[in-house]
Amino acid sequence: MVTIRDVAKQSGFSSTTVSIVLNNAPLARYIPAVTKKRIESTAKRLSYRPNLFARSLRSRRSHTVGVMVFDMTDPFCTPVLRGIENSLYQASFLPILTDVHNERSRFERYLEMLLDRRVEALIVVANWLFVNIDVLGDLEKSKIPTVMIGRELKNNSISSVIVDNELGAYLGVEHLYSLGHRKIAFLRGPKTLTDSAPRWKGIRSFAKSQGLEIDARLVADLPESRDPNSSFESGYKLTEEMLRTRRPFTALMAFDDMTAFGAMRALTMAGRRVPEQCSVLGFDDIAASSLCTPALTTVRQPMEDMGAMAAGIVLAGINAMREKRRQPATHRRLAPQLAARDSTREAS
Repeated sequence: MVTIRDVAKQSGFSSTTVSIVLNNAPLARYIPAVTKKRIESTAKRLSYRPNLFARSLRSRRSHTVGVMVFDMTDPFCTPVLRGIENSLYQASFLPILTDVHNERSRFERYLEMLLDRRVEALIVVANWLFVNIDVLGDLEKSKIPTVMIGRELKNNSISSVIVDNELGAYLGVEHLYSLGHRKIAFLRGPKTLTDSAPRWKGIRSFAKSQGLEIDARLVADLPESRDPNSSFESGYKLTEEMLRTRRPFTALMAFDDMTAFGAMRALTMAGRRVPEQCSVLGFDDIAASSLCTPALTTVRQPMEDMGAMAAGIVLAGINAMREKRRQPATHRRLAPQLAARDSTREAS
């Protein structure tokens, strides 16, 4: 490994002078341009690379951001992480990614490890976070800029970025209603999942405004699970059970896209064509939604934008800390959009 001493020996200048130039220290402005050029060209010829670890110890800066995901297998995470990574890359920050498997003990251990490595901020992707996993106290103790994606917070020290779940569900049921559907089945999210209540509130709000009757026999809840991908199997089983009751419905609105995929499988296996005999609508707009047959109509979360916004918030917080300014918590709620595709059509 090429060191400053090697560059000094080859360039003919002292190690002190070379260090000042290559680290762009304040005293570098007093060094002649010709000297700087000779040192820099020698460093380039020798392929010198600075010891960032040593530099971070001196400056107390690591240029790293801890990124904690509650379940990496959730397809929601991929575009969110892309937004985070792209924004941090542009700011010359390195993300350190951890998957806590929805386990409190693993979360606590990873948080401790990230803080030991002097990350300058934290981004938590709470994609499948249940209420009974209360991590806020641990995050507040970190005393570094922190953003939680996917969970709305009423907090003065931890920022948050979420989608407007209530509006999204409202848009979804409004779409089905506009196509003439009045007998709609609903597969709700697990009761302890934070997204479930606002989405159901949006559905009930639209139903009340239009006088749409919600048949309680056509409403089912996904079971609680630590695995977000389990919603496919649950969607299949719950739809199968609804079909066995022979209670008629012309449309089905699922809690998320994975649940919708399971429902579509159950309908197809029962000989019910989608969308000719039953329209299906999801929520999220994960990558597979536009690739399945028929392509899934869904409520799109701006997932990449959520990741980019979270990164922007913590970067602003890092700058505020460096300038010894107080940065209050920032709470952002992004608007969803309806992505109308082939799995919905007018009621027959």
